[in-house]
Amino acid sequence: MADRKEEMSFLEHLEELRKRLFRSVLGILVGIIIVVSFDDFVIDKIIMGPRSTEFLTYKVLCALSHQLGRGDQFCFSEMNFALQSTTMGGNFSAYILVCIIGGLILAFPFVIYQLWAFIKPGLNQKEIHSVRGIIFYISLLFFMGVLFGYFVLAPMSIQFLGNFSFSDVQVNSTVLSYLKLTTSLVLGTGLVFQLPVVVYFLAQIGLITADFLRKYRRHAFVVNLIIAAIITPPDVTSQLLVSFPILLLYEVSIRIAARVEKRKAII
Repeated sequence: MADRKEEMSFLEHLEELRKRLFRSVLGILVGIIIVVSFDDFVIDKIIMGPRSTEFLTYKVLCALSHQLGRGDQFCFSEMNFALQSTTMGGNFSAYILVCIIGGLILAFPFVIYQLWAFIKPGLNQKEIHSVRGIIFYISLLFFMGVLFGYFVLAPMSIQFLGNFSFSDVQVNSTVLSYLKLTTSLVLGTGLVFQLPVVVYFLAQIGLITADFLRKYRRHAFVVNLIIAAIITPPDVTSQLLVSFPILLLYEVSIRIAARVEKRKAII
């Protein structure tokens, strides 16, 4: 298979890429169909979950507040904002957005597999062995990021922005604004959590080293804050919440780069 792949012409490579992209789209469509099949649960329980004071994150914060002797300081009794649709097609657009994002998230491992299946035949056995289990790790990090964005960043951002007071102005957000906030946080953290994978590949090809990452740790901290400011709402709490796991992932990436160097030195 690898020999045949090396002998393929440019047009044959394009045809193979087309097949992989087509299968990826089919996988996303299957994910969309699953979301549509359970649309009531997805919309009412998952998408609108962070709007409820009964959401798991708020309950944990409230329990933690009591454990620390803070009373109801971290408890949220109500959400002082309402969602509305200001156009005739607003609700329909929101529904389509939920289905597409949900389909993308569900199909992510399959899409990554298709990308890997396109790249793999061009690698030798040594290279394939060095990235064994890559689909699992990419998917694991992605879903960890999605869960972090959903259970930590999204509810904290919704609570902060929805209840932030500015004189006597009442917050009446559009449903699309609400969805864009939550989906950007969820997908953004899912992608940011791919940092160790990116570092692994860069270390494999020798573009970065563990010493390089250690040397520019302070610079990375500044970049981390910038990234956090881009993918989070303009409040300090959300930015700090997303900065911490990125810093942790950066430290993990240093260890990964060091292991790659050690393995290459042995070989």
